[in-house]
Amino acid sequence: MATLTPTLTPEGEGTLVLNMGPQHPSTHGVLRLLLEIEGENVVRMIPDIGYLHTGIEKTAEAKFYQQVVVLTDRIDYLCPLTNNLCYVLAVEKLLGLEAPPRAQWMRVLLNELSRIASHLVWLGTHALDIGAMTVFLYCFREREDILRLFEMVSGQRMMTSYFRIGGLALEPPLGFFERVRRFADLFPARVDEYEALLTGNRIWIGRTKGVAYLSGDDAVALGVTGPSLRASGVDIDLRRDMPYSSYDQFQFKVPVSTDGDVYARYLVRVQELRESIGIVRQALDGMPEGAVKADAPKVVLPDREKMKTQMEALIYHFKIVTEGFAVPAGEVYQAIESPRGEMGYYVVSDGTAKPHRVHMRSPSYANLQALPKMCEGKLIADVVAAIGSIDIVLGEIDR
Repeated sequence: MATLTPTLTPEGEGTLVLNMGPQHPSTHGVLRLLLEIEGENVVRMIPDIGYLHTGIEKTAEAKFYQQVVVLTDRIDYLCPLTNNLCYVLAVEKLLGLEAPPRAQWMRVLLNELSRIASHLVWLGTHALDIGAMTVFLYCFREREDILRLFEMVSGQRMMTSYFRIGGLALEPPLGFFERVRRFADLFPARVDEYEALLTGNRIWIGRTKGVAYLSGDDAVALGVTGPSLRASGVDIDLRRDMPYSSYDQFQFKVPVSTDGDVYARYLVRVQELRESIGIVRQALDGMPEGAVKADAPKVVLPDREKMKTQMEALIYHFKIVTEGFAVPAGEVYQAIESPRGEMGYYVVSDGTAKPHRVHMRSPSYANLQALPKMCEGKLIADVVAAIGSIDIVLGEIDR
């Protein structure tokens, strides 16, 4: 019987095989690494995935289109709203539907808050891996503020499911924008605190500078995207280069570094924290008035008031909930810039109310391929720093 678990046989004299994981604090999930080492040096590395398989892609085929939004929350627990957005944009393409401007700007605002929250988890845990405890406490302090904002707008801290095909679930509550603005006013000083602890810290520099180098050519060849790619000198950001959801109306810089090491990935993400809060401010200042749902009664649920007072709205509500809505046959690929890189949804419709196929292109899966390139021939002590620097989430790798 064929084995599904990869094995690694030592090829060189004096080498030995080290099994790291699948339960290891530095992998931030169930990831197993097979390492062939010679003394303190890594000779070969094989990542072994599949310990967190959820079957989400297959489950999506048995759900109505709107019900799949709930599944997308579970792909990447650090940015559920980003996954919500990518999926609803793909289905809206198939339907030929466009969300109203207010809904699009709210999507931008919440996605940038998601990016900040995700980068804060990355920064706090990455610093903890390398021995810096205080940064972890600071980062989770601000992340808590963002989770409270998500709870305020959606009723949930993490599995928000706030976006709908055609718009948003409901209008943001009173006082929401004021709370977001207070956070936006406070946050730049918080980033200064993180940098005061790390950017010029000799120990931090010693553990990250020149470590786990990845060239731009190798990054492109391996399919790396996001901050890990931009830290290797490749200037690509889908928000600017293939804008969606009104991103073309926002002004922001795309941080890039040519150093290609762990320190460069740190600097790029920290700069992205500052750029994201700038986008949040722009969204607050220019938030359009109007509806948060498209005028598509056969696709979008009617307002509660209409449903209770108009027979036609009640019938549409009943049919959408019990039978879903049919999507024209076809296939579409929608990509957006998640905190970890290019998140893509490939959706195939056969003309019924349930998707024929939903496939996710997750950035973590591609970025993980670069790990052996970063570590082979280098010190085993740097493996933990390399893993943290690519910011993987195992849930979106295994699916």
